[in-house]
Amino acid sequence: MNSSNKMQFYNTLTRKKEEFFPLNPPAVTFYSCGPTVYDYAHIGNLRAYVFADILQKTLEHFEYKVKRVMNMTDVGHLTSDADEGEDKMVKALKREGKPFNLEAMKKLAIFYKDRFMEDLAKINIKKPDIIAFASDNIKEEAEMVQKLLEKGFAYKTSDGIYFEIAKFPNYFQLSGKKESEKNTESRLEENKEKKNPADFVLWKFSDKDGLGFESKLGKGFPGWHIECSAMSIKYLGEQFDIHTGGIDHIPVHHTNEIAQSEAATGKSPFVKYWLHNDFLDMSGSKMAKSGDSFITLRTIIEQGVDPLAYRFWLLMGHYRTKMNFNWEALEGAETALKRLQGLYVALGNEIGKISTDYQNKFKKYIEDDLDTPRAITLLWDVMKDESISPADKKATILDFDKVLGLGFENLKEAKEISIPEEVKELMEERGQARINKDFKKSDKLRKKINSLGYEVKDTGNGQKVSKI
Repeated sequence: MNSSNKMQFYNTLTRKKEEFFPLNPPAVTFYSCGPTVYDYAHIGNLRAYVFADILQKTLEHFEYKVKRVMNMTDVGHLTSDADEGEDKMVKALKREGKPFNLEAMKKLAIFYKDRFMEDLAKINIKKPDIIAFASDNIKEEAEMVQKLLEKGFAYKTSDGIYFEIAKFPNYFQLSGKKESEKNTESRLEENKEKKNPADFVLWKFSDKDGLGFESKLGKGFPGWHIECSAMSIKYLGEQFDIHTGGIDHIPVHHTNEIAQSEAATGKSPFVKYWLHNDFLDMSGSKMAKSGDSFITLRTIIEQGVDPLAYRFWLLMGHYRTKMNFNWEALEGAETALKRLQGLYVALGNEIGKISTDYQNKFKKYIEDDLDTPRAITLLWDVMKDESISPADKKATILDFDKVLGLGFENLKEAKEISIPEEVKELMEERGQARINKDFKKSDKLRKKINSLGYEVKDTGNGQKVSKI
């Protein structure tokens, strides 16, 4: 499928939809903000990566050559965007009773990075070309801070080195704030040594008991914002095509990235297209890693729901629309997905030709700022269209799924198997436990069934069992 230069994305920087023209076609350079690896990712976090995955697969489907970089923040992300509070990795060391040193911090980061990558695999997210730990790029981060000092954009205080936003006139170009709102970014008590409360940390000096990296700047650690700038420039260049992240990154993190990057390199724009996904809410509030709203992909799996149903549910909403999570909606999405999968399997084994009419419709929807809700509706239209042969339906659906990532190519026709009476009884008991919402008992019975050599999956049509 060739690009016709009609692809449009909503660019946060210009606050409008724009046609997509990469800097050096057919190459596309793409940076997506990765996780701070101090805990498991919750499903709100994962929305950003499903969105970035759909974007990457769309670009590749239109024959662009994508180079995507994602960071892993394993140092320097403080609990407040106002450069106060505790480093989240240090907080995790204390939470888990680990030694208070850099080696333990890195081991902890690798553990949660591996869990994160397992989550991505379960919901068919393609691994980025480059995954970069902040702690592996201290040299580049420190050099960038030094450059900002030499150019007069930064100054030292007793606790660190800060970027002076007054020296960068277009500081609020991404967020759209006004000059009069400059003092509103600091969320905690003002640091009296900062020239402006919105000035942000580039390098934080270690306290007497703190961890830190040795540098000409002084022992300490890089600020969260400088990490992303230094790593993206290292791997993609001083200017690149696309930067993604959640809308919560717009007013502080991404605003700071632009300021320090353009100040350091003297080149503008730092990034041509800024794309942001909206929040995932639960019970009217943003999902966070604290409280009852901390739901991970493991939680979904433990409830007996196929993790791909979560991806499918997200695609039923536009990435720039706020979505409200509840279990009924997710279970409804799973029922719909299983129905689609059943219809696909029933089409037989032959794969024919892609329907040009439906392919063009899909192209029209997906190139219009990734309109996945209409693309999902089109899937159903293909399934229902009696004028298309089963083989051609399969080919068309597989073509769509190169972008949607719902795993149709992995589906195989189920074979009848003989189920022992003991397994049948356990399944019946487990089915009743799920009706009673006794998920602890349900999980226990699942493990017992597994021990007998069978795997049970929950679908919209009830439990399905297969040989392990």
